[in-house]
Amino acid sequence: MLATAEKPLSPMSWTVHKFGGTSVADAACVRRVAGIVAGQPDNQGIVVSAMKGVTDDLLALVDTAARREPVEALLEKLRKRHETSAVELLGKTGAKPVLEQFNRELGDIESILKALTLVRSASQRSRDLVSGLGEVWSARQIAAFFQQEFAKSRDVVFVDAREVLVVDKGEMGPVVAWDASRPKLAQIVPPGFKGIAVITGFVGADREGLPTTLGRNGSDYSGSIFGALFDATEVHIWTDVDGVMSGDPRRVPEAKIIDEMSYSEAMELAYFGAKVIHPQTMAPAIGRGIPIWIRNTFNASHPGTKISATTSQRGAVVKGITGIDGVALVNLEGAGMIGVPGTADRLFGALRDASVSVMLISQGSSEHSICFAVSEESADHVRAVVERAFAVELDEGQVQRVEVTKGCGILAVVGDDMAGVPGSAGKFFGTLGLAAINVRAIAQGASERNISAVIDAKDMTRALRAVHSSFYLSAKTVSIGVIGPGSVGGALLEQLAAAAPGLKEKFDLDLRVRAIADSKRMLLENHHVELGGWRGAFAAAPKLDAAKVVDHVQTDYLPHSVLIDCTASQSIADRYAQWLERGIHVITPNKRAHSGPIAYYQDLKRLARASRTHFLYEATVGAGLPVIHTLKDLVATGDEIRSISGIFSGTLAYLFNVYDGKRPFSEIVREAKARGYTEPDPRDDLSGMDVARKAVILAREAGLTLELSDVEVESLAPAALANASVDEFLKRLPDFDAPMAKRVQAARADGRVLRYVAAIDVKARTAKVRLEAFEPSHPFANISLTDNIVQFVTGRYCDNPLIVRGPGAGPAVTAAGIFADLLRLCSMLSGNQD
Repeated sequence: MLATAEKPLSPMSWTVHKFGGTSVADAACVRRVAGIVAGQPDNQGIVVSAMKGVTDDLLALVDTAARREPVEALLEKLRKRHETSAVELLGKTGAKPVLEQFNRELGDIESILKALTLVRSASQRSRDLVSGLGEVWSARQIAAFFQQEFAKSRDVVFVDAREVLVVDKGEMGPVVAWDASRPKLAQIVPPGFKGIAVITGFVGADREGLPTTLGRNGSDYSGSIFGALFDATEVHIWTDVDGVMSGDPRRVPEAKIIDEMSYSEAMELAYFGAKVIHPQTMAPAIGRGIPIWIRNTFNASHPGTKISATTSQRGAVVKGITGIDGVALVNLEGAGMIGVPGTADRLFGALRDASVSVMLISQGSSEHSICFAVSEESADHVRAVVERAFAVELDEGQVQRVEVTKGCGILAVVGDDMAGVPGSAGKFFGTLGLAAINVRAIAQGASERNISAVIDAKDMTRALRAVHSSFYLSAKTVSIGVIGPGSVGGALLEQLAAAAPGLKEKFDLDLRVRAIADSKRMLLENHHVELGGWRGAFAAAPKLDAAKVVDHVQTDYLPHSVLIDCTASQSIADRYAQWLERGIHVITPNKRAHSGPIAYYQDLKRLARASRTHFLYEATVGAGLPVIHTLKDLVATGDEIRSISGIFSGTLAYLFNVYDGKRPFSEIVREAKARGYTEPDPRDDLSGMDVARKAVILAREAGLTLELSDVEVESLAPAALANASVDEFLKRLPDFDAPMAKRVQAARADGRVLRYVAAIDVKARTAKVRLEAFEPSHPFANISLTDNIVQFVTGRYCDNPLIVRGPGAGPAVTAAGIFADLLRLCSMLSGNQD
């Protein structure tokens, strides 16, 4: 037995619940429904559908009989399913009276089917009579079960809606005869009743008392009708989803549950294809201002979506984004239409007479053309109707053409709060433009509650995702791919793991690492990689598919995508142009692209501007120091850059801070490699080419068009060891300690220190990289370990140069520089979005 509340002692208000076929599909589901009902304090009207699939089976019986095909298997299927459910719920003894009634009605169906077999057709009356029995059987079983479960706490009454609802046929569907229905309900559920009324959904009766149905979605309609008849405080529609969603989750992975929406918003969304609740079914509740809740039988603790006259709080400007496929766009065009009264009336009158439903209308103020959308299946028929209606004008050339475009869809954004909010339409159409989606027709009502656009059906999913992300996600939601999760990339991922939650909470910054890849493996996640355990997941990741990584990062349901290249690979740098051209932002500490051929560097800059992407590379010089940012600010504000010099290598800074001639230079090199201060091959540092690349990057930022080959470089790597392996190089390096010892001794004799520096003379358009001796008072002589130092001599900073100094080597500080670029990107994206 279920836990139940005590029997109420005072009059209570009514709450009506409607449970769909999925919610009452079997005995276990019915018990779940009973658990929901048990926790409700008010009088409960429980409107139920047939068990899932039963209505379809009953209609299949009718069609099968009309075709003179055997129906025994279908009948047996229905019998067995209902008998099993009844026995599981009620036990054999309790199920006996319910099943006796069921078998009598099943016998009646067999008689009807025999008649249909004779006449070889099925009238609508026959279909209504048979198809409505699924709800009767379901409600009768549930009422009997509730009578058992709630015997000590509440009265339970079974209400056959065929004995209550009087329904007339109207042009827009079934219409309830309220004055005739209320007294019938009062006879079964008197005003003083306290308890539960289990009611058949979907069915009613006409004025003659003959059974009829309320059409598809009829059970939802029944819920709203009985909510009105009981003057209920609320109507709850129980389904298998948590509420109304902001988009179709099958097409929009980021769709969210909408907490509240107005009747008008719900009707607009339902009309344009959202599986909310049919607009007609809400009418009785709307007429009496009864709130409707959409809730999940299988997650009853979730509050669901409230639909009411007004919402209590301002939420998203757009509540939902929805779309309809299978649309054709019809365009009637002609100069003879301009200024002619009655053209639209003739057009839509002809369509009305042909029983054609028009989904959308768009007309320019010139009256030169009228376009409208219809279902694609009716397109050829509509063309013929319109051509007949305007046959004379077509012959005389007053109307040039009737054009039909198939393969279209209607995309709609809906929200009461769009009214009076400037920019909603601009944002909608701007988003479609950025997504390269062509708009064929536009419609917006004066209420500004709905903005609709006709687009190609093939673009619908992409359009839904793009528009949803534009209105529903933070402008700073970024899909991130990290390439090269080595020492620097790994440190970046750790920093993101630590900082991302706080950034989301404080700044609405939604950083989603969705891909991690190296030269062998790739880890892809639809929402985001769990960064706390990324190493273990990456170790088991599948083989790399480079194209798939890029496609995954640039998803169409997130507004921005960025690839972060933490490698030193030339082959990866060569792909930047493709990424930028696709609209993917690029962040990197990889110096290859910026110091490579000047033509490629200029192409990257041009592509970034043309594709409205950002190309950020602060960490290419100075790791986490704001070197490039400072230089860009100087140039942007019109300062004259005269020279740039400094120590650009943390590795070489460390070597010459530590090396004083007391220990061999080769020993200092091995120590630096062990601490991670050098590249995997220390020759990459000792050759001076790393510093030369940084000099080229800064020279280009200052306006020079230097190539790497233009830089005069002094290499500290012995030429004799150029082709040796790394291990052999380190083993033989001591053989070359003597020349370096002689240079340090000479510098010390002059009271100086050695530093490996780059010097860019902007006026002379030259760059040199070499080992130099400096006085102890010089800024370059007074740095700590791996410090980088950059000195800018400019028109403003000539007597007292501008100096940027700090740690310039190590995974953590380099990762911090990349992270800073990522935050800078988000700031720029937010600015663009606003």
